[in-house]
This record gives sequence, C-alpha cells and structure tokens, in this order.
Amino acid sequence: MASSEIEVVSTSVSKPTDQPPILDVFTASAHGDFHKLRTFVERHAASVSVPDVSGYYALQWASLNNFHDIAHYLIQHGADVNAKDSMQQTALHWAAVRGSTAAADVLLENGARVEAADVNGYRAVHVAAQYGQTAFLNHIVVKYHADFDVPDNDGRSPLHWAAYKGFADTIRLLLFRDASQGRQDKDGCTPLHWAALRGNAEACAVLVHAGTKEELSVKDNAGHTPVQLAYDKGHRHVAPFLSNQQRAHNNYWRGKLCCGMVTDIGYAPILLCIIIFLTILFVNCVVAAPNLKKITAIVGLWSWTALSLVFGALIMFYRCSSKDPGYIKRPGDLGTQSDTEDPLLNIDLNSSSVWMGNWSQLCPTCKIIRPVRSKHCPTCKRCVEQFDHHCPWISNCVGKRNKRDFFIFICLGTLTSTLSAAIAIQRICTSTPSLLAGETWIHYVLVRHQGVIVFLVVDAVVFIAATTLTITQASMIARNVTTNELANSSRYDYLRGPDGRFRNPYNHGCWKNCADFLFLGYTNDDNITWPPLQQVAT
Repeated sequence: MASSEIEVVSTSVSKPTDQPPILDVFTASAHGDFHKLRTFVERHAASVSVPDVSGYYALQWASLNNFHDIAHYLIQHGADVNAKDSMQQTALHWAAVRGSTAAADVLLENGARVEAADVNGYRAVHVAAQYGQTAFLNHIVVKYHADFDVPDNDGRSPLHWAAYKGFADTIRLLLFRDASQGRQDKDGCTPLHWAALRGNAEACAVLVHAGTKEELSVKDNAGHTPVQLAYDKGHRHVAPFLSNQQRAHNNYWRGKLCCGMVTDIGYAPILLCIIIFLTILFVNCVVAAPNLKKITAIVGLWSWTALSLVFGALIMFYRCSSKDPGYIKRPGDLGTQSDTEDPLLNIDLNSSSVWMGNWSQLCPTCKIIRPVRSKHCPTCKRCVEQFDHHCPWISNCVGKRNKRDFFIFICLGTLTSTLSAAIAIQRICTSTPSLLAGETWIHYVLVRHQGVIVFLVVDAVVFIAATTLTITQASMIARNVTTNELANSSRYDYLRGPDGRFRNPYNHGCWKNCADFLFLGYTNDDNITWPPLQQVAT
C-alpha cells in the first residue's frame, strides 16, 4: 500500500463572486457575461482559441460553470473543443468537476472526445467520480457511451476513486453498471481497500453488500486486507463492520463444507416447534392434568378460546412465512425489457414511488430502480417493497404484502400467551390443597406441577417477545414508518424536511394510517403529504 494518498485532479478555479471585474474573454466566460464576451470577440477581435497566462482556455472556464450558451458561442467562433492545458485536461474535464451536464452536451455534440485523458490518465469519468458528480457520470455513460470502468495510469478505475472519496451514490451507480470490484491498481488495492483506508463507512457497506465478500480477503502488494488497513488507520467504526462481515463469510462457507448444505433457512422451524411444544404442554399439563381439579365450563371455554387463537396464529405464521413480502421484479422476471435497453435511460420523474432523484434507489445486485421505501435484503437476496425488516423467526422478510399478516400473527401471539398464562395460574391456584406444616406454596407448585411451571416459563418468554413486537409495530403503523426507516433515518433524504429534521412524508395521520393498513394491508406511497427534500431542491 502506498503511504501517500491519491491526489485528485486539481484546477485553480473558484466560483465567481458578486459583480466581478470583466477584463477579457476568460473572465467573461468564467462569469457568464455574454454581452461583454460578444463585445471582446466581435468589436475587439479577441481570440477565443488561445489560453490565458495560466494556460487555461475560455472554453474551459465556461464549461466549468456550465454556461452552455457561452460554450456554444465560443465553439462557433473558433474555440477548439479538444484543446488541452498544461495538465492535458480538456474543457470536458472541467465540466466534470462541477457536473456541468448542459455544457458537456455542447462539447460532445461538437466533437469533444469523451475518452480524452490528461497526464495522469484521468478521463471525464474519473474526474466525475473524484468529485462525486453522479448524475454527470451517468449522463455521459448513457448518452455518449463513456467507458465507466477504464483504469487511469495507476490502474485505478472510477470505482476506486469513488470509494476513496466516499461517494456512496457514485459507487452505487458504478456497481449498478457492473464496474469491477475486484480490480487491483498498481499497489494491489481494490476499491474496498481504498474505502477502508479512508474510513468511509457507507462506501464500505455498499461495496461489501453488493460484492461477493471475496474482496474482504484480497491482499494488496504489502500483504494487507481491507480489514487490516481499517484497523491500522484506527477507523473503529469501519474495522469491526468489515471484520464481522469477513467472519460471517468464512463461517458461511465453513458451515457449507461441514454440513453439505447452506443453513440459512432461519429460525422458523424452531419457532414452530416452540408453538407446538407449548400447545402440548398447555393441553396435557394445564387443561387435562390429572393432578389438577376437574376443569369447569368457564375455564374450558377460555381454554378452547386459547387453542383457537393458537390455530389462528399458526395460520398467520404460515402466511407471513410463505407469502411474497413484496419482492420487486427484476429485469429477467419481467420478460418485456430488452437486454440492450438502459434502465436509467427512461425514468419516470413524475412518480414519487419510483424515482425521487435518490441514487440509493439503484440496487447493484438486482439491477433495478427500486421504489423509495424499498431495500435489498442480503438474506433473501431480493429487493422488498416497503421493507420493514428481515425476521429470522419467520424465515422471511416483512414488507408491503405480508406486514399485515405479520402484525396479526404477533397480536395473536400476545393474546394467546396472556390468556394461556392466566388459565394456568388459575388452575394452580384453585387446585392447591391445604399445605403441610412448614411447606410453602411455591415449594408445593414446584414439586407437584413441574409441567405447568415449564409452560409458564416458556410462555413468559414468548409473551415478552410478542408484546414488545406488537407495541413497536403498532406504534410504527400509526405513524406509517418502517423499522428500517427508523433505524436508518439519518441516511434517507426523503425522511428529512426542509429544515433538516426528521419528517415522514408518508404520514397521513394516525387514523388514516391505521385504516389503510388494516383494510388494504399497506399504504399508497404515491400519496405524500409534503414534497420531499430533493424535490423541493429542484
């Protein structure tokens, strides 16, 4: 690993100040003063094809600040679209610094070379990645077929640069387009090495979750893995994450080799066994126990009610475990999208549920543009609409299509555990005879009714878990927010209002939220109560 950091392309430029002095074609181009530019060119015969004292061209200044009309005027009056400064950078390089898409269109439509490289081998795609200009990068790739995976002179691709600089959105776009994650530069470093070196947590997370996990074990020329680099640099928020991911990956394959199969079915079979075990204990040790008094009609009625609730819970358990939670169809599933059609070429900008200008909507794994509230589940390996969480106890995700089933299931679990515990306690209390001298009630119960005690202990665990989940889910349903959104609210722009504070655009009020959930099973994401931050900005 090289000890020095990567140096990004540098240009001595700055944003224009208010009412700057316009002295020549260069300052006029830089500050967008079309009138004075025409005066210099048409009245004073100033040349637009020669550089200034620093070696920079007027077309570069206009491209940097996205003055596309001035760029077009300069080209019409003799400016060379492929003219290079002392660093061999063209106007397109400068346009990439600030994501000047309109200016880039003028340049490329007038003969600019999209693959022009400077002295470091940087092309426009490298510069865009260095500055996090994701929209610009996507634009020149889609419209002008720029090579998004080309290496520079040091073997570093745009993905290396985006990972080094920590631009997660740019990483998502490049991975979405199948940029190579395993490519090693002259130092043997992959993009994950550079993200770990700089301690970019989100960049590391995107690379790891979208990759094969093999990148975690790749060593650079100095023999360091990304995990070791993160520890060496003291990135305590990144190193444990990478270490855990590497350990989980190693355990996964170790378990596959030892067991001969992948044991990732979750805990649903265990939960099913617990439910059946508790039901048998309840019938044998509480309802029909020979050492307890004969059951009364009232207690029998409540017992049948509890057993009916168990049966209902098993039905809902099956439904929420086997039901599609809201998997989003992938291009291969649709059967209509052409293999050559670019999924980012035709985006419905008017549908808030499909595209909100948020690059995190790109799924590098499924290769789809997912709705805003969706998320890719690494366990299910699918994107789930209105993703709430992956529940290992049902071996399935909880999402748009099965969240109501899941909520009913945990509600039934809470009711059943409460009712059955009450029946068990009532049966013990009414069946306890006169105690012997020196014998306590607790001792008597522990000795004579061990099955009931076991039932109550296990039932108490189920009650605590089910009640906690029920209260938590009910609270989120009332606010129309998901578990995933609450856990990652700081990462999602659509959950922040214009003042930067948390605000849910899908919250229509408690009664409306609850009614939609109970009757429809989900809420319509197209109906938002206020424009999200990115739409306000545009």
